[in-house]
Amino acid sequence: MSKASEISRGLVLNYKNEPHLVVEFQHVNPGKGAAFVRTRLKALKTGKVVENTFKSDEAIEFMEMERKKVQYLYGTPTEQTFMDMVTYEQFSVGAEVIGQYAQYLKEGLEVVLLVNEEGIPVTVDFPKKVTLKVTEAPPAVKGDTSGNVTKEIVLENGLKVRTPLFIKEDDRVVVNTDTGEYVERAQE
Repeated sequence: MSKASEISRGLVLNYKNEPHLVVEFQHVNPGKGAAFVRTRLKALKTGKVVENTFKSDEAIEFMEMERKKVQYLYGTPTEQTFMDMVTYEQFSVGAEVIGQYAQYLKEGLEVVLLVNEEGIPVTVDFPKKVTLKVTEAPPAVKGDTSGNVTKEIVLENGLKVRTPLFIKEDDRVVVNTDTGEYVERAQE
């Protein structure tokens, strides 16, 4: 058994008899009282995110997961095909493993796949931000200075995002994969 003070982002722990990925953590050492660790945990089976606080000396169990750097090749509605970046082996992963992140997949995108002891892919550790090309963007309305004005654009993977008016077709934009929101225009 390990101590909660050893928690860090990307580790998988056994929480309520289910594997949970540590998405965020914060070690807190108040002036008065015992230290604790505030966490956001993602259930690997359901994708549900929960928040929990552990006492620093609380016993927890980490689960062994192999991390494979993989590249996205192509997909169907039921599964996605990746290539292992070390062995160049190709394999398919069910859509339920990818979950909500399937909408951000594009050919050539590199992600980290978490695989359990039996060699079965459990989840994908997706980057916080992805850069995508704009395929459709309506023109801006000249003279519209009414404040926080946005428009809906379509990205290369079909995803629709609200962006500022200055974004046009063929621009590359950065999108937050947790919220699905526009972050910034990508540097060329």
